[in-house]
Amino acid sequence: MNQVKAIIGLGNPGADYAATRHNAGAWLVQAVARAAGDELRPEKKFLGLHAKVQMGGQEVHLLEPTTFMNRSGGAVAALCQFFKLAPDELLVAHDELDMPPGTARYKTGGGHGGHNGLRDITSALGGDNGFHRLRIGIGHPGDSRQVTHYVLGRPGKAELAAIDDAIDECLATLPQAMAGDWAKAMNRLHSFTAPS
Repeated sequence: MNQVKAIIGLGNPGADYAATRHNAGAWLVQAVARAAGDELRPEKKFLGLHAKVQMGGQEVHLLEPTTFMNRSGGAVAALCQFFKLAPDELLVAHDELDMPPGTARYKTGGGHGGHNGLRDITSALGGDNGFHRLRIGIGHPGDSRQVTHYVLGRPGKAELAAIDDAIDECLATLPQAMAGDWAKAMNRLHSFTAPS
């Protein structure tokens, strides 16, 4: 299995969306950049914000697409083409409705589960969905008709604290994941639940 060479954090661009649940993946990539003492900078050729950081002794690309969520694939495909990255060298961080705030899970491959960002990335990679995912729980509104309003809404204070705790735990397990020790990274992350 290839080592992960890029972490992509999904979200919607602009101040109106920055603090919404749908941007949990973008929050993760921003946190990785901060932890590495770096910041994401606009990079036109990747249709997003990009940084190159050192993690566990290896170079890792960070990308936050600045296209809308349902157009995330263009940014990911541009990064892959430029740096000759294979889908299994990507870790895509995204919000996950089916998990409560304060939890996060690694996953490799699988369907898009109705997530427009994942759907567009799979399509842009020629139908290859073998990339790794980092699913950040945001909870579900309980009614499928409220999902759009919910993901584009801002989490409450306690909910945001739980998501932040989960992102901190993701950061703690990322070096293991990046080194290809998925079992260790999963064991730690998947047993974590933020204190309520």
